[in-house]
Amino acid sequence: MTTASIPCALTVSDWRVAPFRVGGETVFAIGDVHGCADQLSALLEKISSLTQNSATTRLIFLGDLICRGSSSLDALAMWAARSLEAAFHKVHRLSGNHEQLLMLSIGGGEVAETAQSKWMSIDGDTFVSELRRSTARADAPLTRSLVFDAAGDVVMERLENLEKYVRLGNVIFVHGGIDPTLDAATSLALPWNVFGGNHWAWIQEPFLAWRGGFGGLMVVHGHTPPAKHCMMSGYPDPHVLQHDRLSLDGGSALTGIVTAAQIEDGRYRLLTSRPAVR
Repeated sequence: MTTASIPCALTVSDWRVAPFRVGGETVFAIGDVHGCADQLSALLEKISSLTQNSATTRLIFLGDLICRGSSSLDALAMWAARSLEAAFHKVHRLSGNHEQLLMLSIGGGEVAETAQSKWMSIDGDTFVSELRRSTARADAPLTRSLVFDAAGDVVMERLENLEKYVRLGNVIFVHGGIDPTLDAATSLALPWNVFGGNHWAWIQEPFLAWRGGFGGLMVVHGHTPPAKHCMMSGYPDPHVLQHDRLSLDGGSALTGIVTAAQIEDGRYRLLTSRPAVR
């Protein structure tokens, strides 16, 4: 289903010095989208214009493409597009907690019912409603078939092959964060079918309030919108690298802002996409 597009304003910050080491690559990481497809489209267009050498440029989606916003299916179509693999050296599609619960809900495993109940309590119903509208099946249950029929085979394939995290040099890219009570490898190895608590796709305050570092690793993440992040972390601006953390959740469906970063050895800058002021 294609919805009417809205014009977006795109801003790029000045470069900021930071101890990132990514092996000479350029990495574009995109935070939570939550159905804000127009903002995502503007970001991808800008990223394309900034890409000078596709052989050394990597694109990472930090998860939570779906729910809450009005155009999750359009966002997924852009996220899944095969053309991205031709434009970048490597494309990583990480699982957010919303993709995790979607796939657990339709997976038929022992946690499917619990996962679906949890997902419906955090706005999963907004995506299910979009699936039903797209397929004209108003009363359809949430099944793999419903997702496939609405989103198509390429999106389905991508959803079935989501990554937990990416490590590049001294940087970890992950949706939620790292449990500071565990070493990074143990925290990131938590099973896919576990949700909530301090899981890598879910953790918030224990990670955001931590001041002790992560064993020399920098963590680039999404998951927690700015107002909530500030309350938990005490940071006036979560989009600044502080205590080895950089948040790229701009609030998306809450604020209309989708945030990304361009990360290179020793520096980063922010890309921000929002509805244009008329």
